[in-house]
Amino acid sequence: MKEIMAIVRLNKVNETKTALAAAGFPAFTCRKVMGRGKKAIDVSLFHTILEEGELPMSPVGEYISEASRLIPKRVFALVVPDDSVEIIVNTIMDVNSTGNPGDGKIFVLPIYESIRVRDGEHQTDTDSY
Repeated sequence: MKEIMAIVRLNKVNETKTALAAAGFPAFTCRKVMGRGKKAIDVSLFHTILEEGELPMSPVGEYISEASRLIPKRVFALVVPDDSVEIIVNTIMDVNSTGNPGDGKIFVLPIYESIRVRDGEHQTDTDSY
C-alpha cells in the first residue's frame, strides 16, 4: 500500500476531486494547509538586500517581504494499492500542471499497516487490498 499526498492550488480542488472520482478513486482526505515552495523568491537577491541592511521602497522590496508569507493550498491524501499509484499521480498531474511555479507537489509514501477503527481489522502491505 502507498499513501499519495498531493499539494495543489485552491482553484484546482474541485477539478482534482472530479478527476480522481472519474478515475475510480472517490475516497480521499483533503485538508487546508498553508505554505510556500522554494521558488517563491530569488535567494541571491534576498541575501544582497539583507547585507545592505534595509528593504528598498520599491516593487522589489515588496516582492522580498512577500516571500515569507504562506500561501493557502490544499493537500489531498489517498491510501491505495501499489498498482494504482501511477494512475493517481498521472491524474493529479494532468489536472494541476500549468507549467508555472506553485503548481504543487506530490509525495508517495509506503504504508505498512492500516487498522479499521470500526472493527479493528488489520491490513498489512502484503494483504490484498
